[in-house]
Amino acid sequence: MVLPYTHEPLTDFTNEDNRQAFKEALKKVAGELGKSYPLIIGGEKMTTEDQLISYNPAKKDQVIGKVSKATKAHVDQAMKVAQEAFGEWRTWAPEVRADILFRTAAIVRRRKHEISAWMVYEAGKPWGQADADTAEGIDFLEYYGRQMLELAKGKKVNDRVGENNQFIYQPMGVGVTIPPWNFPFAIMLGTTVAPVVCGNTVLLKPAESTPVIAYKMMEILEEAGLPKGVVNYIPGEPTEIGDYLVDHAQTRFVNFTGSRATGVRIYERAAKVQSGQTFLKTVVAEMGGKDTIIVDKEADLDLAADAIVHSAFGFSGQKCSACSRAVIHEAVYNEVLEKAIELAKQLVVDDPTKDPYMGPVINQKQFDKIKDYIEIGKQEGELKLGGTTDDSEGYFVHPTIFADVAPDARIMQEEIFGPVVAFAKAKDFDALLSIANNTEYGLTGAVISNNREHLNRARTEFHVGNLYFNRGCTAAIVGYHPFGGFKMSGTDSKAGGPDYLLNFMEAKTISEML
Repeated sequence: MVLPYTHEPLTDFTNEDNRQAFKEALKKVAGELGKSYPLIIGGEKMTTEDQLISYNPAKKDQVIGKVSKATKAHVDQAMKVAQEAFGEWRTWAPEVRADILFRTAAIVRRRKHEISAWMVYEAGKPWGQADADTAEGIDFLEYYGRQMLELAKGKKVNDRVGENNQFIYQPMGVGVTIPPWNFPFAIMLGTTVAPVVCGNTVLLKPAESTPVIAYKMMEILEEAGLPKGVVNYIPGEPTEIGDYLVDHAQTRFVNFTGSRATGVRIYERAAKVQSGQTFLKTVVAEMGGKDTIIVDKEADLDLAADAIVHSAFGFSGQKCSACSRAVIHEAVYNEVLEKAIELAKQLVVDDPTKDPYMGPVINQKQFDKIKDYIEIGKQEGELKLGGTTDDSEGYFVHPTIFADVAPDARIMQEEIFGPVVAFAKAKDFDALLSIANNTEYGLTGAVISNNREHLNRARTEFHVGNLYFNRGCTAAIVGYHPFGGFKMSGTDSKAGGPDYLLNFMEAKTISEML
């Protein structure tokens, strides 16, 4: 019997015992930094001379790990192994496949602080953000396992006299999972195990900035009893194997989370039917956002300021759901702006091992990009807070607020992926909605208001996949807030929702004359 499940609780770090346990985990992981990690293809570990070097973004000279790089030849080998493994894995009962996810969740739960500590070092996540990442990974395992048990029953269709009809789901084949670095455990794990529990096999190309955490997942899946070849670990440079993975004639689906530019490239390339390809490829893509919090004149202004600040600056704004635009009614604009500035002034930026509110951004490339956008922002609005950056030791960017920004300004339109939020004002709710909808993205959004008419209008007129009322626009919970966006934010596949596994299965009708 599978027990009901809600979601994994977050660790209370105000509890001194929990703090001490996490410090011990950080100490344990610190003693393991700098090791080398192989490819894993069909359960076989392979090393290459060419390696990806993972660095600590808070101490940019500290090596987290050295990971072997896969070549196109390794991709071909992994594809062959995965095809062979698929022939067997697809025959495993859905209940047995689900049990492996439940066992994986139990192992992760026992090693929760250790996994979170790896994210502190490799991704620069503060304690609370890392803990939430690990908890979300557990939620994906528990939720997708239970969803598979439901889908295994198929769906009811009508019979007629002399005829018996069935509607069932079956796995598709071998797919490619390309996860991001910003949720290096939760999204990487979720996008891998979702197709796997359906009976598919996977080639996993982890994010170049966080490959060690992905390797740790491979160890856990092996311990949980996942058969060899079901998931194959092939880190590498996108320029070397990225297109090759997507183009491969045997790639049945691509499960991608990342930038708009890369997502569009994958979508275009996957549409081309290759020589020897006998199916149309499925692409599941989550491609970022430019997310807005609307505040009308009938809002709780303290709530509004808190929602904006924590949605904008949590994990240094490195979330596709982060608030990067605050659009506020002119009657309360100045008050909300001042409240947000005062809250943001209190945020501590430091090495994430010290448990600050914010740590570093992920790498030099992102640091330089954010710094450039701050300079653009100085030309487009009034810098009210922050704008300070320091990459002498790690990649640190302080909370940055720009005021009086035009709706069509670059910092109001382009995804920055850093701790930068632009404030704009509008004269009425029509104008607030118009500005909120004026980007090419449609991922998350929030409305802070006590006006029920405004909230009701936003339900249909605020064009985002995840819409929140009187709270921030981040922190979707698996099973509670299925996640995915409209427009150029992706295929709206709703990760952590009841329809997600259907992306990786084929529906089949079976009809028998009696």
